Amino acid sequence: MRPPRYRRAPLRASDEVDGLLLVDKPAGPTSHDIVDAVRRLFDLPKVGHGGTLDPGATGLLILLLGRATKVSQPIMSADKVYEGTLILGVSTDTHDADGEVLSRRDASGVTRERLADEFRKWVGDVEQVPPMVSAIKKDGVALYKMARHGREVEREPRLLHIFEFALLDFAPPLARFRVRCSKGTYVRTLCHDIGEGLGCGACLNTLRRTRSGALDVADAIPFETLVGVPREELARHVRPLASLNLRGPL
Repeated sequence: MRPPRYRRAPLRASDEVDGLLLVDKPAGPTSHDIVDAVRRLFDLPKVGHGGTLDPGATGLLILLLGRATKVSQPIMSADKVYEGTLILGVSTDTHDADGEVLSRRDASGVTRERLADEFRKWVGDVEQVPPMVSAIKKDGVALYKMARHGREVEREPRLLHIFEFALLDFAPPLARFRVRCSKGTYVRTLCHDIGEGLGCGACLNTLRRTRSGALDVADAIPFETLVGVPREELARHVRPLASLNLRGPL
């Protein structure tokens, strides 16, 4: 779904809104597309986000409005919870189903027990090498821009913590999972590494962020609904800054 390309009448200064807007992002638009659409739709001078989602991912996207853009760090640093599916037997250059297929291998020998055991190996402190198709910068240039030109550079592994990595369902070649992890975790790379550990390859198929800290997607407004909200009713969907406990976990 492409964000709408129209503008509403400008807000008066007294109408400006400060706080968090929880959006249930659909698959398709980038996180920046959602930010840009909300800025234009409601003529808000300052809109940011509390952590990106890949275009194909859905779920909780935290938008920061007005003065809330100054307190992004504790929001972005919160632990995240995702639910998704992976495909066994397929490896891609982006570690998800949208990428170019690099190999197809036989995954028929993978049992539910073996897969669950592989998931458990990743619980705890882990080092993860970021994928080339990512927004991380090397010498000031985003890795995905280098990848577009066929370049691959060395990336430093990053220390992460996986609190939970649970197998929810297994219907070969698809496996449904839930993962609770520290900030900066690339779930699609976790899926890739799971596949390499099993010797058959794997890639992420679908991903949905359900929580960030104490914030839950159940309290988010679907983006498709948000675009129809009258300007004067926007504040009803915004969590004011005064309600946030920025000293403790969000």
